Amino acid sequence: MTYKVLIVDDAEINLILFEALLKRMGQCESVKFSNSVDGLACAKQEDFDLIIVDYMMPNLNGMEFIAQFRSTPGCEDTPVLMITANDQKQVRYRALDAGATDFLIKPVDKVEFMARVNNMLQLGASRKALADRAAWLAEEVHKATFEIKERERETVIRLSKAAEYRDPETGSHILRMAHYSELIARGMGLPAPECELLLEAAPMHDIGKVGITDNILLKPGRLTPEEFEVMKQHAVYGHDILKGSSSRVLQTGAAIALGHHEKYDGSGYPGGLKGDEIPIFSRIVAVADVFDALTSERPYKKAWSLERASDHIKASAGTHFDPQCVTTFFDQWESVFEIQQRFKDDD
Repeated sequence: MTYKVLIVDDAEINLILFEALLKRMGQCESVKFSNSVDGLACAKQEDFDLIIVDYMMPNLNGMEFIAQFRSTPGCEDTPVLMITANDQKQVRYRALDAGATDFLIKPVDKVEFMARVNNMLQLGASRKALADRAAWLAEEVHKATFEIKERERETVIRLSKAAEYRDPETGSHILRMAHYSELIARGMGLPAPECELLLEAAPMHDIGKVGITDNILLKPGRLTPEEFEVMKQHAVYGHDILKGSSSRVLQTGAAIALGHHEKYDGSGYPGGLKGDEIPIFSRIVAVADVFDALTSERPYKKAWSLERASDHIKASAGTHFDPQCVTTFFDQWESVFEIQQRFKDDD
């Protein structure tokens, strides 16, 4: 390993001496400046393992040099060795406050110089190794976390698709309504992690339909009141399937499954919750889910036009839907249309 050392001293004899001592140590490459202003500019631009700076210099003394260097982003940890006279103890105290790492007293002892320089270079190398190790570990943790989240996301999508085999909806439906939900959440100013969580959890809203019998779930006509009471149970079934998980995504999916059929005026199910009593994610998903259901073709119905579906959603604001969720949804109409086109049903 080759160490890069910057020497800043207005005395040419000192520059020659320090450079020679560094060469004798081996593994050291030096850059010299007799002008402290030019030396500081170089120190800020390049990455050095050690900076040796004299105190008594014109234009910019060693104290000012260190203070300005330390105030530069990324220069907080580079070792700095200041050269001072024996009677400048107060200067050394102030230099410590400014960020000096160590001192050498004039006249410089050659053996002490090489020992101190070696110690500071080793210390700096150890600090860099630790920083690199920490950065590597952080990156590995990030990769592992990303892989876990990707596997969890895939599991959620596959779990949600399980309901498709019993419900005449498509995989594109759960993708569209999930992205509509995220769009509404972002438009309402929810934090980015919450928007991502909603995107991942929303596809599980109807997982409870796996518990509904085929003669009700697949019935082409209108359900009887008794059959509708059975159908309502899919919200509870979905919650029961997902609740109690250690996964925050599944916990969120459980809450959405339970609450996405609640209505803003309190006439929904299963809890008859009203207004803000309904969790915000469930209020958002209600708009996204119904809009996509209306505009999608099913074996038992034709798809509504965008205009008809939009009019219905807007007319239901304040009764079925949270008015703020509805307004936010239609304020981003171009993005809604883009999502619909991106996740089209297979022909």
